Formats: sequence, C-alpha cells, structure tokens
Amino acid sequence: MEPAILIITLACGLLVNRVGLPPLIGYLVAGFVLFMFGIEESSLPLLQQFADLGVTLLLFAIGLKLDIRSLFKAEVWAGASLHLVGTMLFLVPVLKLFGLLGLSQLTDLDLSQLSLLAFALSFSSTVFAVKVLEDKGDMQTLYGRVAIGILIMQDIFAVAFLTVSKGEVPSVWAFGLLLLPFAKPLIYRAFDRVGHGELLVLFGLVMALVLGAWLFEAVGLKPDLGALLIGVLLAGHPKASELAKSLFYFKELFLVAFFLTIGLNGLPSLEDVALAGLLVALLPFKVWLFVVLLTRFKLRSRTSMLASFNLGNYSEFGLIVAAVAASKGWLPSQWLIIIAVALSFSFLLAAPLNNLVGQIYQRYQSPLRRMERPPLHPEDRPIPIGNPRFLILGMGRIGSGAYDELRQRFDGEILGIEHKQELVEYHRAQGRNVVQGDASDTDFWEKLDRAPNLELVLLAMPHHTGNLFAVEQLKKQDYQGKISAIVQYAEHVESLKESGVHSVYNLYEAAGAGFVDHVSEELLAPTAK
Repeated sequence: MEPAILIITLACGLLVNRVGLPPLIGYLVAGFVLFMFGIEESSLPLLQQFADLGVTLLLFAIGLKLDIRSLFKAEVWAGASLHLVGTMLFLVPVLKLFGLLGLSQLTDLDLSQLSLLAFALSFSSTVFAVKVLEDKGDMQTLYGRVAIGILIMQDIFAVAFLTVSKGEVPSVWAFGLLLLPFAKPLIYRAFDRVGHGELLVLFGLVMALVLGAWLFEAVGLKPDLGALLIGVLLAGHPKASELAKSLFYFKELFLVAFFLTIGLNGLPSLEDVALAGLLVALLPFKVWLFVVLLTRFKLRSRTSMLASFNLGNYSEFGLIVAAVAASKGWLPSQWLIIIAVALSFSFLLAAPLNNLVGQIYQRYQSPLRRMERPPLHPEDRPIPIGNPRFLILGMGRIGSGAYDELRQRFDGEILGIEHKQELVEYHRAQGRNVVQGDASDTDFWEKLDRAPNLELVLLAMPHHTGNLFAVEQLKKQDYQGKISAIVQYAEHVESLKESGVHSVYNLYEAAGAGFVDHVSEELLAPTAK
C-alpha cells in the first residue's frame, strides 16, 4: 500500500498546484482520500514521526531567518499581540453564539475550549503568505517585511503554547541551557568548516534534531522550542541563509507527512464542512482588524491593506495547535478536520483576493486614507529625491562604481537608490547621495517625488525581472529621459531593449574585454604594424 500512498499524495498535490493553490491543500485532500480507502493514522507510525520532524525543521528554519531586531518594531510585536487578543475576544462569543444556535460541534464546549479554538484560529499561514510574497517579488517590501514579522511573532506564540502544553516541570538541568550562547564561537567554527555540500545539510540536521530538539526534550522542555532557539543562535552566521535553503526540501517533504496525518483522522461530515464555511466567513473581521491596527501604527492605508490581505487566512500552525490539543484531550479530534477544511477554504478565498487587492484598494481609497494617522511611519513616507540629473537603481559594487565615474566625469546631482539599510548607511558615510528604497516595489514608485531635470536612469539591480519592472514604472511616471541597464545573460538584452531601454551593458562580455585591455596594457608589448 505504500506506493499507493505516494501516488495519491503526488496526484492530489499536482492537481491543486495546477490551479495555483499551495500543494498543502492537496496533501490534506490526499489524507482524506487515503482514509476513504481504509488507511488510518494508527497503522502508519512512521508517518507520525515524519510529521513531527517536519514541524521541528519548520521551527528551526524560522529561527535561521529570524532577525530579532525586526520583532522589536511596534507594528510587529504590538500589532501581532493586539491582533491575537482582539481576534480571541471576537471569536469566543461568536463561537458560543454558534453553539447556542444549535451547531453540535460547539454546543458542549466550555469557555476554555472555545478560547483554545479562538487561539488556533487567530494564526495566519506562513506557508501561504511567503508563497504569495515570493510570487509577487515583494519579500523585501515594507508590507512584506511587516507581514513576515507578524507571522514570526505568531509562530513564537504557538511555540510558547506547545512548550506549556508539554505539561511537565523541566529538569533542574534545563538551567544549563543558558550556557548555550557561550558555545556559540565553537558552533560557528564548526559551521565555517562544513563546506557547502552534504556536510552542511548533516550539520543542520544535527543542530536542529540533536542540539535543539533532543537536548531540550532531555531536560524536560518542548523539542520544538529547542529547534527554534538553536535556529536563532545560528541566524547571525553568514551561511545561515544557505543552510535554510539546503534544508528546505527536507522540511517540505516531512511537512507533507504532517498534512497527511490530519486527513487520516477522518472525513468531514456535511455539518463539519458547513461550520468550516462559517469560520471562513469570519475572515473579513481578521483582515479589518489588521488594517485598523497597522494604520494606528502610522503605516499608510495601502501598506496596511496589502499586509492584511496577505495575513487574511487560517494557518498550518493553527492545525499544529489543534493537533496538540486533541492529543491531550483538550479538544475533540473532530476539530482537527474542521480546521483543516477551514484552512483549505481560506486559501481558496485568499489566493484570488491577493491578486485583486490593488483594485480593491483603488476602489475604497478615500475611506481607507482617512484611517491613516500622521506623521506616517518613517519607512512609509514620501521619498524626497531632490533634483538629480542621474539616478542609479541598485547601489551594489556596479552601481557604486557607476556613481563614482559619473561624479568624476559629469556635473549635476547624482542619486543612488538601495533597499538595504546597511548599504545606504555605508554609502552615505562615503559621501554618496543615497536613499533607501526598493525599485522592484510598487510602493516605492508611489512614494517617489518627481525629478523634472532627470535625464539618465541606470538600472544596476542584480535581477532581470526587477530591472524590467523599473522600466515599466518609469514609463508610468512619464519619464522622457534615457535608460541604461546592466545584464548578466545575453538573452536578457532583447527584452530590455523591447521594453524601452536605450543601451544595455552585458556584464560578462564587458568584463572580458576590460580584462584583455588590462592585460594588454600591463603585460604585452604593442604589435608593430
């Protein structure tokens, strides 16, 4: 029967992915299909172990990407906390009302159980939000960073619950874990020496599953908490991002097992599907509350709305919380199935809405703008650029070199745009005129002041899609000057020229010509003619 499990899971994942939804919905459906064929979770103990590994690696990966400083921003920690409290205060009486109206799944639940359900339903999906942001290329936008920060805060709330749910008093040896930061230099030294291949993957698994999960469980703490904290410990290493990418498919594969186990708990009844539909009908409140809170933290209404729609769904972490609660007997296991169906429905609704959010904002722009609170957030204010003659988008090595050459050869103001704050600060210290902004973000172009005397824009961003997007935005701004761009691959030249770029500089071809010029000048005698 094992081949059938793999085939059904793959088929369901492919069908769902085909219509543009996260494959995890397909894995939930696959679990229901397998249950229909008589397969139950109890008959597949290895599947549950894989599911536990998936959750552990998910938390380890979150820790690896966690910038602690981002969590100290008010719109992130306070926004997430207030939204959690507000959602629970709304959902508990609503769920109680549903029970009084005769919904059997809610009739016999007490206040603590209703609160636990509201807690599980307060989370937003990290998997869905990240996929939408990556597909749009908005991971580094302000609204994207705010959304990811709130998701991480929610994950921390969930991990805190998982830790408390263990229900055991930690061993006195747990205090020894406070010494782990002192082992950081030794761990980093090992991290430096594992290279970039299979040893890197093995190192990550040892860190997550041994130093994290096993060690924390050995002293009476939740293993998932250990994986998260070890990930945070490694997050400052230069190879942390590479390690997260190396473990990505391990994590995704084991999480397939988690979603399968949810479906293997049983099929939803018509009443369960109807209740899941009612839960999805409550999502507009969740979105509205995010918009209200984020605008109160001085973000623009557009930024707030984009982030809120990105968070307007139910979460796989809600499933994890419900699974733990069901295993402890705190909730009927039936609620695992109801939340799984509600999660799937919320994705079906959220996917098209995230594509239409721009149009929705344009339609309700006036009332939404009245929600804004001055002065606006420092990162969400109009970007003053003065009156430059030259504009450079992307201030990496190439952009900064171009800036210095322009400064030596031509008169007139030069402005560089760079999305990384540390690079902006570096360039300013070097005397360059650079402001922070992401030219691959529509928000940037909306906030950008006009420059009437701008005559040349240099596209020095590393990604071809970003450069194409910038050309499109310049056209919308009715820019009439010249545009030049850098490309890494010959096939990108034509599409840039077709989009309206006047000159294209092939980085590798030019580097080869420059290398020969240098060698000829330094080492070779001129050929006599």
